[in-house]
Amino acid sequence: MGYGSRSEVARIAASGGITLDAAELLDVTQRIPVTANLTTRMEICSEALDPLAGMVILLNKPLGMTCSHKEDGELVYDILPERWKRRKPVISTIGRLDKQTSGLLLLTDDGDLLHRIISPKRHVMKTYRVRLARPLRGAEDDLFASGHLMLAGEDKPLAPAELLVVSDIEVLLSVSEGRYHQVRRMFAATGNHVEGLHRERLGGLSLPDAMAPGQTKLLTNEEVSSIFRSMEAPPRHQAVVKSALGSALPSCRRTH
Repeated sequence: MGYGSRSEVARIAASGGITLDAAELLDVTQRIPVTANLTTRMEICSEALDPLAGMVILLNKPLGMTCSHKEDGELVYDILPERWKRRKPVISTIGRLDKQTSGLLLLTDDGDLLHRIISPKRHVMKTYRVRLARPLRGAEDDLFASGHLMLAGEDKPLAPAELLVVSDIEVLLSVSEGRYHQVRRMFAATGNHVEGLHRERLGGLSLPDAMAPGQTKLLTNEEVSSIFRSMEAPPRHQAVVKSALGSALPSCRRTH
């Protein structure tokens, strides 16, 4: 689980750092039944025991961080506690957000769950708050919803996407695919340029408003299940309430 070697865990226990049902557990060779509520009964260094398997982490990804060693910059994995980085199976991102995109990013050590979420057959919608360089022309919603938009260099049109207009330069866009730089390329196809991109929602799971950039949260089974619930477009009043971007959508410099 990444807490350390057997001798390191033994030292933690000897110092009183491991408790079970609020009692110190000094003998690490003691057999402990694995029960559904073990993570609530056991603490290590005053923190609840991490999930034994199937850990799912919600991260509010900051701007400037990357999900891949192929990009320059600090990796999102650097945010994680050392013990999480030592887990086996290893923790991986569920899909990717590029360096200049912030917001909701999931990480897990559950390979089956990872593939369920990213599988095109699941049609898990991803909702982004987009700030544009120029005002909308007015036909973008019909174009994106048509299922006929072909991105440059591709031979298959995009699946229909949902566009909710917040202002003439701000929208919420929901897509079911995850093509390379898809949202940026969609608006480029209309002659516009994305200046800010922030993912707010994955399926039925939303990024909490109070979650600061760089903050992580372990998801419950119920929260993981919510990802696969059918997602409707966000209500118009919700979009308007959040339209004052401020810290909700970090500023991005335009690149060429």
